[in-house]
Amino acid sequence: MPLETSEFPDEIQVAFLIFGYLSDRWDGMSGTYMGKDWSTINDLFNLFEIEDKKTLLYFMKIWESIIVTNKSEEQERKRKADERKRQHSSGKTYTHNVQG
Repeated sequence: MPLETSEFPDEIQVAFLIFGYLSDRWDGMSGTYMGKDWSTINDLFNLFEIEDKKTLLYFMKIWESIIVTNKSEEQERKRKADERKRQHSSGKTYTHNVQG
């Protein structure tokens, strides 16, 4: 059973909260998930009055790494499944009932 956010220490909960405010980056051509846009992190740290920025950033980067890896693996599985479907559908044999 997955852990609930409330089961983590306060620092991790705050890291999840701030991480959720960061926007996602996607590659426009391939649709690949590229991670979070970190350009607003200092503004968010200031807004939430974060004192230990290094520790929070460390946890957030670990979480981003996990998410990017999972999304990449998911996308690869989907690509392989789509490829198998195309291979099976392109190898169809058509029969015609022709009587003469």
